[in-house]
Amino acid sequence: MTAEEMWRASGIDGEYIAWGFGDDADTLAKLVKNGIKTATCSAYVFYEIEDEDLPQKGDYNIILDSNENAVCIIKTINVYVTRFNAVSEEHAYKEGEGDRSLEYWRKVHKEFFTEELKSLNQEFDENMELVCEEFEVVYKENGVVI
Repeated sequence: MTAEEMWRASGIDGEYIAWGFGDDADTLAKLVKNGIKTATCSAYVFYEIEDEDLPQKGDYNIILDSNENAVCIIKTINVYVTRFNAVSEEHAYKEGEGDRSLEYWRKVHKEFFTEELKSLNQEFDENMELVCEEFEVVYKENGVVI
């Protein structure tokens, strides 16, 4: 199902953005669909460079798998900016990856951001700002409205 097909099927009014998680779209989309992953984060610097607005509470996003198939629709329920080294255990748990610990989160996100920042010729810094989002699934690919 395409993002547009899912959006029409959901009956939700408004606008949406469709995207997939960069490093493991299929696994992370499944975690979102199953309600395990209820948060994510991204490097603030990319919003600045791309002159892109930060996500807002109430935004709708369609999560795509690696083949650009729509998996589910999420609604943003919280957005905040914090430093990498200030991310909480609660946020790490909500990201739903690995053993859901802060230690695991820091390890894999340090690796991820180190690679991501290379495209900007920047180095990873534990004081870098992150845009943290929390969300809830409001529609799934099988037509279940939550």
